[in-house]
Amino acid sequence: MNQQELKDFLDEKVTQYNTLDFIDSDPVQIPHRYSTKEDIEISGFLAATIAWGNRKMIINNANKMMTLMGNSPFDFIMNSSEDDLTRFDGFVHRTFNSDDLKFFIKSLRNIYQNHHGLEHVFHHYQADDSMQEAISQFKKIFFEVDHLPRTTKHVSDPLNNSAAKRINMWLRWMIRKDQQGVDLGVWNTISPSKLSCPLDVHSGNVARKLGILTRKQNDAKALKELDAKLREMDATDPVKYDFALFGLGVFEGF
Repeated sequence: MNQQELKDFLDEKVTQYNTLDFIDSDPVQIPHRYSTKEDIEISGFLAATIAWGNRKMIINNANKMMTLMGNSPFDFIMNSSEDDLTRFDGFVHRTFNSDDLKFFIKSLRNIYQNHHGLEHVFHHYQADDSMQEAISQFKKIFFEVDHLPRTTKHVSDPLNNSAAKRINMWLRWMIRKDQQGVDLGVWNTISPSKLSCPLDVHSGNVARKLGILTRKQNDAKALKELDAKLREMDATDPVKYDFALFGLGVFEGF
C-alpha cells in the first residue's frame, strides 16, 4: 500500500471500531459511568493504571475499586480517613495491591489539594507537540508524597524510555474530542494533536506489519517513531488510529 492507500485503510478501520460498541468490552466504560469531571478523571486514571492482562479481569477489578470508594471517587479521595483506607485490604490486581492503592488515594488528594488537580498538572507541563515530558513531570509530583519504593513501577516515565501505554491511553480518554462518544474529552486546555498512541503488543505488531513502525521494542523510541507516522496521516487527531491498530490486532488477529 502507498501512503494514501494506507491512510484510507486505517481511516476505514477507525470508523469501524471507534463506536459506542467499543465501550462494552473496554476499561473506558469505567469513567463513562460518571458525570462530573473529577469523578471521570479519577476513575479513568485508576482503571487505566490496572489496564494490563485479561480485559474482563481489568474491568472487574476497576469496578471493585469504584465500589470500595462508594462509587464516588472524588469525594472519597478528598474526605476519607486513614481508617477508611482499610477497606482496600486484600485488594489485588496482578502486582498492584492494596498498599499501592492506598498510596494512590493519598497522592491524588495531594494533587487536588496542592496542585490544582490532574488536568492542571498536565496542562502546566505540556510541550508544543507532545505530552511525554508532562507525563514524566506528573510522575515526580505523584511520588512527592511518602511512598513505598515498589509503588513507583505503577506509573511509567517516558524519559526512562517507557512507552507509558496506560497513561497515554488515559490521556486519550480525557483529552480527545470524540464525535462518536468513546473518548470523553473532559479536558479542554490540551490539544488532542499532542496525544500519543497507547503502544502495546497489539498496536505495535500491527504497526510493524503495516510498515509504520520499524523498531522492535515497544518503548519510548518506538512511540516517537509511530507518533510521527500517525501525525502525517492526521496532525489534529493522530491517536484516533489507536482504534484501528488495536481493532486489527485484537479483533481481527491482523
